[in-house]
Amino acid sequence: MEKADIGLVGLAVMGENLVLNMESKGFRAAVYNRTVAKVDNFIKGRGAGKRFIGCHSIEEFVGALKTPRKIMLMVKAGKPVDEFIDLLVPHLEKGDIIIDGGNSHFPDTIRRTKYLEGKGLRFIGTGVSGGEEGALLGPSIMPGGSPAAWPHVKPIFQAIAAKVADGTPCCDWVGSDGAGHFVKMVHNGIEYGDMQLICEAYQIMRDLLGMSAPEMHEVFKAWNDGDLGSYLIEITRDILAYKDSDGKPLVDKILDTAGQKGTGKWTSVSALDLGIPLTLISEAVYARCLSAVKEERVAASKVLRGPKASFKGDRAAFLKDLERALYASKIVSYAQGFTLMRAAAEEFKWDLNYGGIALLWRGGCIIRSVFLGKIKEAFDRDPKLSNLLLDPFFKEKIEASQDAWRRVIAAAITNGVWVPAFATALNYFDGYRTDRLPANLLQAQRDYFGAHQYERTDKPRGEFFHTNWTGRGGETASSTYRA
Repeated sequence: MEKADIGLVGLAVMGENLVLNMESKGFRAAVYNRTVAKVDNFIKGRGAGKRFIGCHSIEEFVGALKTPRKIMLMVKAGKPVDEFIDLLVPHLEKGDIIIDGGNSHFPDTIRRTKYLEGKGLRFIGTGVSGGEEGALLGPSIMPGGSPAAWPHVKPIFQAIAAKVADGTPCCDWVGSDGAGHFVKMVHNGIEYGDMQLICEAYQIMRDLLGMSAPEMHEVFKAWNDGDLGSYLIEITRDILAYKDSDGKPLVDKILDTAGQKGTGKWTSVSALDLGIPLTLISEAVYARCLSAVKEERVAASKVLRGPKASFKGDRAAFLKDLERALYASKIVSYAQGFTLMRAAAEEFKWDLNYGGIALLWRGGCIIRSVFLGKIKEAFDRDPKLSNLLLDPFFKEKIEASQDAWRRVIAAAITNGVWVPAFATALNYFDGYRTDRLPANLLQAQRDYFGAHQYERTDKPRGEFFHTNWTGRGGETASSTYRA
């Protein structure tokens, strides 16, 4: 029997769709699942009549593959990945490749790359974005790990990936060890931010402007034809038009408690570790946490009072302002995400191509949008760009949107409408453009109670001073370090 070009472990929704995508592009695949009945069901069902090799044991699975063997794991992140690696390693030969296509945490990918390279094997940790439809029709793929593995998987990955208008695949090598999974993590964090901003725009329309789901559908439909055109705006448009069996909007019947699988939280924690102010994505994570305490919020709503929302202005003009506010806030979210990737690249010695990453996200993935093309152009203009807000295009967009942005947030806050992501986006912008923040007072406070020292405006950077503020503290100062 002809051997397979690639093997896939894990026939859940994403695994099934990915392997069907591979087969449709001319690649022969071997499949294995710990519950072997799933293999038989797949071969007899969606895989019937196609070029698959169904395997019932690890030995049979590994033996069905061409060398160097390429094995893709589509299993739950964490312990299951390590368990399957341990099952596979005794059966592999030097140069064979294991690929983790799940949402693994990037430190695990760094660890696994080092471990497998130490055994003469090669490892790829790759982000795959686009959900089940993307997996089947063309996802965005973000591989990183052992550079020597890339030429062997490149033809398969780029064949199955989404393509942009000129045919460029939304898949390219991201960097060594954990780079691919880090970039996928940031993608998911930005996804959290985009979704929260859209939800806040929806809440403003619903609670402040008193709009119905069909009316909001028309707004999102128009927005999707403009600068905000994106997959998430498109599906929001469709959701708002969807009716339940009784003819009423289904969205109004869905409980307002949001779930999460951890990638947004990982993004925020990484930002804290690297000292990057990832305020918008972090607010989006906290927003999901607040939504989860539904019973507490219902009880609090009966006790705590705020202003009653009332809008008396020009609704059409306000909706134009809201569109600009959403765009400006989105700029901030992406600016923070790319700043985080730049800090990680420095910390972990990754050579990240930021324009290339924007291109990877232009098709197939959840955050795909017109907007990402502008980010690629920004990094084409200046590959060393420190913050997207400083790019001429985005600077002009923010300036054109600023008055509208402030009007929307002021109206929401005055009327008691919850807009944490909109507000933190504007606060970040105002903080970033301020040449003198009140941290001078903060440093004085730290020196007062803990002798933590401070720098002076009239002395060179790097010289530290301590003041005996009370006359009782002495002259001994704490050592200076950054956690």
